[in-house]
Amino acid sequence: MKNIKVIAFDADDTLWVNEPYFREAENRFSELLEDFLPHHSVQKELFKTEMDNLEIYGYGVKSFMLSMIETIARITDNSADIKLINKSIELGRELLNKPIELLDGVETVLKQLNGEYRLVMATKGDLLDQERKLIKSGLAKHFHHIEIMSNKKTSDYQKLLKHLDCKPENFLMIGNSIKSDVMPVLKLGGYAIHVPYHTTWAYEKVNIKINDPKFYEAEFIKDVIKFL
Repeated sequence: MKNIKVIAFDADDTLWVNEPYFREAENRFSELLEDFLPHHSVQKELFKTEMDNLEIYGYGVKSFMLSMIETIARITDNSADIKLINKSIELGRELLNKPIELLDGVETVLKQLNGEYRLVMATKGDLLDQERKLIKSGLAKHFHHIEIMSNKKTSDYQKLLKHLDCKPENFLMIGNSIKSDVMPVLKLGGYAIHVPYHTTWAYEKVNIKINDPKFYEAEFIKDVIKFL
């Protein structure tokens, strides 16, 4: 990776904890509807609603809240007590106010790389929520540029690279999602390091073996240094 000039980091579950909070909220949401369906069925219905809504609502807590409300309406055939709606909104509010828990080694890695490379935070999600998390994390000072993306497809990375005036061969993406942080970047001709996280949203899971000389796997984020 001698030609790398720009290093981009995903945020959720790469820099800080995120998915476990959503899993907790999903479990509590299932409890709200246990009089109508078993827990696993509620979660299946919620995931279906989220997938149906991705194109119009995007990613993040607010999208999750709207999907919870729609799921309540569908499961209860529009007969739900308004208290269920209010409780689901409260679950969303709690998600928006969760503390920011940095993953081990994150700040050390950013400090080491800052100055040698242009560092970028490139993440999906709701604009206000991701900005809030970045401010609370105390990590903003390490980044040359912040990109909160509506999606992470190849075309989205093309736009990012154009904005950064960076060629794919000079770009490295680091993240926990093979689907969003690795495959689109490799397709462009860039480099990618996958740092798996113990909890992954079902939407981000892919069953594929990657055989690409520009792809690397790190057990922990602190291990990315050895590749550079």
